[in-house]
Amino acid sequence: MVAQLGMAAGLASTVGLALPGWLAIGLWTALGYALLQPHVDQLGPAGTITLTRAVLTGGVIGLVADELVVSARPPAVLLTTLAAVALVLDAVDGLVARHTRTESALGARFDMEVDAALILALSVAAIDEVGVWVVVIGSMRLAFLAASWVTPWMRGALPPSRGRKVVAAWQGVTLAAVVSQLLPGWPAVAGAALSLALLTWSFGRDIRWLYRRHQQYL
Repeated sequence: MVAQLGMAAGLASTVGLALPGWLAIGLWTALGYALLQPHVDQLGPAGTITLTRAVLTGGVIGLVADELVVSARPPAVLLTTLAAVALVLDAVDGLVARHTRTESALGARFDMEVDAALILALSVAAIDEVGVWVVVIGSMRLAFLAASWVTPWMRGALPPSRGRKVVAAWQGVTLAAVVSQLLPGWPAVAGAALSLALLTWSFGRDIRWLYRRHQQYL
């Protein structure tokens, strides 16, 4: 929590952070604290790296909230740098978990939700470059969670999947490239469209697996 507030203060003193940014970071911090505090002793060394990613993601969320609400467009370099470091650390925390043999369901879930939050924030930031439809990429995880609330069989545990990890990483890298304006014009649109297609395939495959497993127990 202290690190996240320090991030907010740093952004406020350098590029400026309006009220929407502070509120977004505060909400992200409060949500993370409420969910993790009872289990913080179970995170392990990889969890510490994921916490760092969560702080960086909070910075991205704050900057994007300001852009969305008060049209305070953040410096593309800063936004991209925060996202890029978070994406690099996404590979590091998995390696650390495997090397230290501290992999856990909690750590994997925490990692996944931080990924989802970063992708949602980047998809909102990419609206000006690609169009509002790009938010579908970031909203897909939320749609999956909403569906699982009313469809119990979708709450089942999924098996580990390298393909799922690759697709998730592709979303972050592509959206960060779009936001940085390294992919201008039609390459940005094409990259985002490919990301959406891959994500749709990944979620569709997982839903089909969960449904087939549910059918086996009927």
